[in-house]
Amino acid sequence: MESLWLEYAWALLILIGLEGLLSADNALVLAVIAKHLPENQKRRAINYGIIMAFAFRFAALFAISFIANVWQVQAIGAAYLLYLGLKHIIQARFGKQHENVHKDDQKEASGKGFWPTVGKIALADLAFAIDSILAAVALALGLPDSPLGDFGGMDGGQFIVVLLGGIAGLILIKYAATWFVKLLGKRPALETTAYAIVAWVGVKLAVITLAHNDIGILDPHFPHSTIWTLIFYGVLIGIALIGWFAPSNKR
Repeated sequence: MESLWLEYAWALLILIGLEGLLSADNALVLAVIAKHLPENQKRRAINYGIIMAFAFRFAALFAISFIANVWQVQAIGAAYLLYLGLKHIIQARFGKQHENVHKDDQKEASGKGFWPTVGKIALADLAFAIDSILAAVALALGLPDSPLGDFGGMDGGQFIVVLLGGIAGLILIKYAATWFVKLLGKRPALETTAYAIVAWVGVKLAVITLAHNDIGILDPHFPHSTIWTLIFYGVLIGIALIGWFAPSNKR
């Protein structure tokens, strides 16, 4: 039982770290959206937007948890995470790096008014949340079942991991994003590393999909086997170490 909760804790720590890296860019976009407001309204607009976003995230999480075990949804989620991660890696490697990164967001930020800005912040965070929730669900579905029963179509323990990861993302956007922005400034390769992890989590969800009873390409027990668990976390740690020790060249 102790090893079970240790695996859950490890998955949650990985998810929080991934949320932190992804929240840095998210926080920059939210700051751009609120840029036109007076100083005394900026913080309130972001705070209110995050509160609204929390409600949106919980609704999205609850909806995703109900359909998380539908193999068609798993397949779409795996394809999307692979696309998202590989697209960023390819752009970072071969594209014009970070040129006009948030151009569209800056255009959207031109609207005036406090409450319209709050709404834009909430919707922007919801868009970010879809990526992180899909990654969290993919990570959680690979965990063994807990003794907490089911909730919303998912194992209760898995649902709690996804929920805590989502809450962590909002907290990091609000309080810790500045630190992560500085960290990315010192170690710019970590941004690409985060998306490489997203792609690798997409592989994990693809494995779960291929092992679904209605597909049967892989053994149903393989996603929870010791060998796959060791491979997944071994590669994940390798990606993280490469990103951490990569030279701090211009992005």
